[in-house]
Amino acid sequence: MAEHRHMTPEARAWLDETTARIASDGRAIHTAFPAARRHCGRAAADDARARLLLALPLRGEPLAAEVTALYRDGDVSEQRAVLRALPLLDLGDRALPLVHEALRSNDTALVEAAVGPYSARYLDLEAFRQAVLKCVFLDIRLDRVSGLGARADRELARMLTDFAHERVAAGREVPADVWPLVAGFPELLRECGLTGETDSPVPERRAAAARALEAFQNAAGA
Repeated sequence: MAEHRHMTPEARAWLDETTARIASDGRAIHTAFPAARRHCGRAAADDARARLLLALPLRGEPLAAEVTALYRDGDVSEQRAVLRALPLLDLGDRALPLVHEALRSNDTALVEAAVGPYSARYLDLEAFRQAVLKCVFLDIRLDRVSGLGARADRELARMLTDFAHERVAAGREVPADVWPLVAGFPELLRECGLTGETDSPVPERRAAAARALEAFQNAAGA
């Protein structure tokens, strides 16, 4: 974690003083955590809040309980900061309920924060696939998903081709970053019915299918 280079001297002084206070009395974080944006600025708030969390004199279950309370009591910016800080904290898989909670929301800021390195390490494969699909539905770029290259598999590709078929059947565009994940499984396009859309009597569906298949071929040939 790098301290934000644009933090003012006053903000740095507040952060140093506050982390020291939290280190001696963890309860101080409950007022400091929401105040971080006011003292450190919006751009540096996540980094500042991560430092506050790291200052907590807690480990294991007590730390997980404190982090959970801060998440549940916080606004969206505070919840996002908690999610982004999870890989830095000594929590093991204890924070997975927060990740699942964030992934059930339709807030793109929370979902994007929830698919970081912590999720790549601790989400089981089925939940990870669902998280990727949620990103696609919310138009979150898939390069935001940590560990995607290592965990992508045929089942994820099948889910994505089903999604692509639904988009094509509605005459809509398919996000371009879907295709590299399914490029190795051309048979899935036939299995899901997408290739058949080129013969659709609906012009919008035929056009959408043609664009989708061209994008797939480009990804497969890359």
